[in-house]
Amino acid sequence: MEWYLPVIWAALIGTAVALYVVLDGFDLGIGILFPFAEEERERDQMMNSVAPFWDGNETWLVLGGGGLWVAFPRAYAVIMPALYLPVICMLLALVFRGVAFEFRWIAHTSKGWWNFAFAAGSTLAAFSQGVILGGLIQGIAVEDGQFAGGAFDWATPFALLCGVGVVVGYALLGATWLVLKTDGTVAQRSRRQAEFLVLAVVALMAVVSLWTPLAVERVATRWFTLPNILFLWPVPLVTAFVAFAGWHWLRRGDDHGPFIAAIMLFLLGYAGLVISNFPYLVPPALTVWDTAAAPASQIFLLVGTLVLLPIIIGYFVFVFWIFRGKVREGEGYH
Repeated sequence: MEWYLPVIWAALIGTAVALYVVLDGFDLGIGILFPFAEEERERDQMMNSVAPFWDGNETWLVLGGGGLWVAFPRAYAVIMPALYLPVICMLLALVFRGVAFEFRWIAHTSKGWWNFAFAAGSTLAAFSQGVILGGLIQGIAVEDGQFAGGAFDWATPFALLCGVGVVVGYALLGATWLVLKTDGTVAQRSRRQAEFLVLAVVALMAVVSLWTPLAVERVATRWFTLPNILFLWPVPLVTAFVAFAGWHWLRRGDDHGPFIAAIMLFLLGYAGLVISNFPYLVPPALTVWDTAAAPASQIFLLVGTLVLLPIIIGYFVFVFWIFRGKVREGEGYH
């Protein structure tokens, strides 16, 4: 087997997941913050800030999940039964979030119910994604290349804490997005929320970062043995610096800096996860090479992906450029 093909596919899927977390994270974050808006006109402004982007953002989730299925079928066959319940909860929540997004604009007597569905769907989707992440980090029971655990192996305090962490992190992305894209009452309240949320995110990242090596020996070995520690110690230092910069920009009244800092916090956390787990795709048993599809299948699919990926990226760049600038109260796309 060509050793480099699984690495390329792992990089593609990892990039798709990272883009999904950042791009869909801020509109899920807006749903999480939805109950804190005081008036419908504020909620309208919040939703209008993501109206041109939200449905396209989920393209990256499809690419990540579909890529896992076609490029690493053995990993897909293990991960899905291990995390079936949180995955189903996430998908159903995303459906409710999407339906609520569209129906809320035309609802009159039932707008309150759609507000609830939008907020609940966004929060549950974020929490489920964190639980899935925690379930992967803590490890999946595998015997003879197949899932050998129970339906609720994922339901641990660590995974639930990861769920809370993702909810808070997405809320930070949503708040800093609103600082960037709105003005008036919504932007002012979002700035105050973001100042608190950045501190909460750092605290949760610290707890998870300490809990993980204490609970998982392979992670402790990866981070705290020589010579690895000599190369990896800048990661938490840079994370602390980025968090402080984001908080400082919020306090100073900057609009763009806080959102960039929130994205960087997510990417640094993601980098920490890759460092902790690569080359395992199903920790702690199966690597990217153990679970890869046949080389001919990977090459065939890679050609199509490399043709379509620049088109998708170009579309996103075009949309974000066209709809740049702030969405002011009373403005919208519906």
